[in-house]
Amino acid sequence: MEPQAALHCIHLYSPEPLQAARFYSSTYGLSLEPVDGGYLCRGPGRELRLSQGAANQLCYAHYALANAGAWQAFAARVQGLPQQTLPAGFAAGEAIALKDPDGNLVVFTQPVQPPSPIATTLPPATLQHFALRTPNLPEMLAFYTEQLGFVLSDAVKDGEGALRACFLRTDALHHALALFFAPAACFDHQSFEAPDWASMKTWGDHMAALKVPIVWGIGRHGPGNDVFFMVRDPDGNLAEISSEIEHCAPGRPAGTWPHEERTLNLWGKAILRS
Repeated sequence: MEPQAALHCIHLYSPEPLQAARFYSSTYGLSLEPVDGGYLCRGPGRELRLSQGAANQLCYAHYALANAGAWQAFAARVQGLPQQTLPAGFAAGEAIALKDPDGNLVVFTQPVQPPSPIATTLPPATLQHFALRTPNLPEMLAFYTEQLGFVLSDAVKDGEGALRACFLRTDALHHALALFFAPAACFDHQSFEAPDWASMKTWGDHMAALKVPIVWGIGRHGPGNDVFFMVRDPDGNLAEISSEIEHCAPGRPAGTWPHEERTLNLWGKAILRS
């Protein structure tokens, strides 16, 4: 059973965090404020933090459990794992910080109260999942599934049966984390889920008005079946708008896809990480 958690915030490092924050503020309709030596960008259902550091690296990902029962069950599950120092802004007893085999910090908290509404003319787009590149894919998959309780929705394997990608869920949505085999560990992308096609068109027109080019898409992923397009931030990270992601029934068996372009984009070209 899924741990019943949802992605709440991504905190990225950037060599120019203010430049990156301004990019996300404009392209994704977020407020921008300095906080804790970095920048907080926030909008309805989406939150991003940026701090000084190397490009393409995750400072931490923050998942919030859906309710008190889910929090208690998760805390009991991970109580034997090595606990990490909590980042600034998280309170002891209300948050748990863990490191995966690549050293990425993942923070889990009790349910989070939504912030006050922010006026916007843009359609909804909720922070829904993120992706990492890793040279240690089997170890990463084992950590997130066996230790943290994430559930494998789909795996991508090459002709020799080697694992090339996997998609893990924390609730009914097809994936809250994607892992791609690659030569070096780094951040890959974050995704914001829009409610429908009309909303995606509005987001595309918004990017066009800002002269931010779509670098991948519009397409449809195989695993997850979501329609999507992606842009790149100033550091080269991909940022996605998607819609229609698969809702998985309880006990849905994991699927297997071939390692080919069509798996990552049923409609055309794909960005292959390996």
